[in-house]
Amino acid sequence: MTVEIIAAIAAVVLALIGLAGIVFPVLPGSIMVGIGALAWAIWGASSWGWIAFGVAAVLLIIGALSSWLLTGASLQRNEVPKWPVTVGILLGIAGMFVLPGFGLPIGFALGLLLAEWFRMRDLRKALTTSWATLKALGLGILVEFGCAMLATGLLAVSVFTAAWS
Repeated sequence: MTVEIIAAIAAVVLALIGLAGIVFPVLPGSIMVGIGALAWAIWGASSWGWIAFGVAAVLLIIGALSSWLLTGASLQRNEVPKWPVTVGILLGIAGMFVLPGFGLPIGFALGLLLAEWFRMRDLRKALTTSWATLKALGLGILVEFGCAMLATGLLAVSVFTAAWS
């Protein structure tokens, strides 16, 4: 196998793992996609590799920042402090081990709701703020995933262009 083929396979595998990492935030998704694009830029046979990496990096930064800003703005708007989200993250991590595959989102949602209920002492208000937080996180994930999909598509075009030239 040549270096270019190995670089292409590694880049695509890293990008696909990164996309999964955005949906199931166990791995640093956007970073993995970016590392895949960088690997292709360095070891690929295409001059398009560096262009693809540059555009992909911009898309990935936009996606990650948008996700972070959307979620943060929603938390501020709904006056949700950071500790209920932290409780959700911890229960999500525990849920990963109890119920692989689905435990992370279920544990996070349950932990967030329980923390909000404890904080507010009102289940309806806790449901409202928890739902708003989950929607904001979902929207942030969708934006980040969309940008990462565009970056991965650009990487794939660069890889296929090199293969056919």
